[in-house]
Amino acid sequence: MKILSMTKHQDPCTQDNCPVRLAADLLEHKWITLIIRDLLTGKKRFSELERSLRPISAKVLTARLKELEQNELITRYVYASVPPTTEYELNDSALELRNIILAMEALGNRLLRQTQGD
Repeated sequence: MKILSMTKHQDPCTQDNCPVRLAADLLEHKWITLIIRDLLTGKKRFSELERSLRPISAKVLTARLKELEQNELITRYVYASVPPTTEYELNDSALELRNIILAMEALGNRLLRQTQGD
């Protein structure tokens, strides 16, 4: 792992080329991780995401989906129907985040068990 190979005097999180910082920057906005979580199960319509992510506003959801699309993590499909239908799907590169989301789920489950056991 590259971080482990750095000398003690280098701080990888303050460098412009830090791979962890680059990945964290993709996930830093509120809702991004939960959008990815929902899309891990397959293609979803805007309305499905909006329902699943309540209380997210349509404006914020639209902004986050555009951000994910610009970062080439999702693909947007627009179908010519009345009313128009839009679906979103994770790209292959975003599927690499599956293990991160699963690790977050495991941590969350452990924390829930701890708080319920108190």
